[in-house]
Amino acid sequence: MGFFMAEPILTVIGFDADDTLWQNEFFFRQTEDRYLDLLADFGDRSVLAAHLLAIEKRNVSIYGFGIKGFTLSMVEMALEVSDGRIDASIIAEILAMGREMLSHPVELLPDVRATLEALAWRLPLVLVTKGDLFDQERKLAQSGLTDLFRAVEIVSEKSASTYARVFSTMGKGPETGLMVGNSLRSDILPALDAGAFAIHIPHDLTWAYEHVDEPVGHPRLFVVERISAVVEIIEKLVESGPGFTL
Repeated sequence: MGFFMAEPILTVIGFDADDTLWQNEFFFRQTEDRYLDLLADFGDRSVLAAHLLAIEKRNVSIYGFGIKGFTLSMVEMALEVSDGRIDASIIAEILAMGREMLSHPVELLPDVRATLEALAWRLPLVLVTKGDLFDQERKLAQSGLTDLFRAVEIVSEKSASTYARVFSTMGKGPETGLMVGNSLRSDILPALDAGAFAIHIPHDLTWAYEHVDEPVGHPRLFVVERISAVVEIIEKLVESGPGFTL
């Protein structure tokens, strides 16, 4: 007599990197504060900050995400607000800020390694991150987490098709994939649109570009305050099935 083997609920877990595994936006905010101090003679601080954000959003499609695009946007705004008369020493200082960010040590968020170690033995883990290739590779190498990931995907943008491809390659399709991240716009909504599960871990600091409304009540979405809670959710999801709720 034969027996039925149930299909697994999960076959692969994806993790975002910046502000999910290690600090990132904090350093952007620090640099932006220093930058606005530099340009204090050219306008009100809040107006300058809004102008910089508008330039960053405009440039994302050209430079992509990351420190290099941010640095170029700062240079561009300095030239705009000064009508091209900005002192060369200020441009040099802006470039130095960018180099400093690109060499800043990686600071893991609490409980990250323990959480990944608790999951890596039972399911394939894949890092799905967007941004500058060299910088993301540098941060991953310095994080000491490389050995815990079965694969690494550094992409220019995260979309439903990104997650469908990754979860089909590393698992049995997006329906059995789960994405963990801090950004609703990049990590959560496109993963849900692909048919995957998602765990949202809000970060105290999130770039304004990433702000969108949370899909309240979505049956495949879980929201937690800390990464260590991911282990319990996955265990209960595997035990109880997709109907499990917090």
